[in-house]
Amino acid sequence: MSKNKGFSITSAERYSLALYELANESNLLEQVEDQSLSILDLISSSKDFSNLIKDPTSSQEDLLKVINNISENNKFENLLKNFLSFLIIKRRFFYVEQILKSFIETCSKKRGELKAELKSAKELSSEEITKITDELTQNFSSKIKLNYKHDKSLIGGLVVQVGSTMVDTSIKNKLQQIENRMIEA
Repeated sequence: MSKNKGFSITSAERYSLALYELANESNLLEQVEDQSLSILDLISSSKDFSNLIKDPTSSQEDLLKVINNISENNKFENLLKNFLSFLIIKRRFFYVEQILKSFIETCSKKRGELKAELKSAKELSSEEITKITDELTQNFSSKIKLNYKHDKSLIGGLVVQVGSTMVDTSIKNKLQQIENRMIEA
C-alpha cells in the first residue's frame, strides 16, 4: 500500500495555518473567520455549490467566476478571495471544506478555546446552554466552544464531552449498562 494518500490532513492544516498567519498579520482574523464560516454554511446548505466543488470536470474559469461572485455579493475580504482563488489555481479547491474547517479549528485553538460536545434528550433553552458553558469554563479553566445537539434517542439526561473527558448521564447509557450486566451474569 502506498504511503502517499494524496491530499492529507497535514496538507489541509498547512494551508489553514498559512491562511491564519496571513489573516493575523493583516489584522483581519475575525472577519476571515466569519467569512470562512459562511462559506462552510454555503457548502453544507447548497447542493449545487457543493457539487461544483467536488466535480473534477469544473473548469478553473468557472470556479473563479463563482468565487468572485460570492466574494462580491458577501463583501469578502480580498485576502480570503485571493486565498480561494489560489486554491483553485493550484487545483486544491476540492479540499476547501477540509481546509476551512481546519482554519476555524486553528483560530479556536489559538484563542485557547476547548471544543465541547453537548447532547441532551430534551430541547435546551439558550439560557441553559449558556449556564452549562459557563460551568464547563469554570471546571476546565479554559474558554469552551460548545457544540449542542438535541438527541431524542437519549431518552433522558445529558452527554457532555470535553476533549477526552466524557460524562454520560443519559438514560440510554444507563439502560445499556444494565443490559451489559445482565448479559455478563
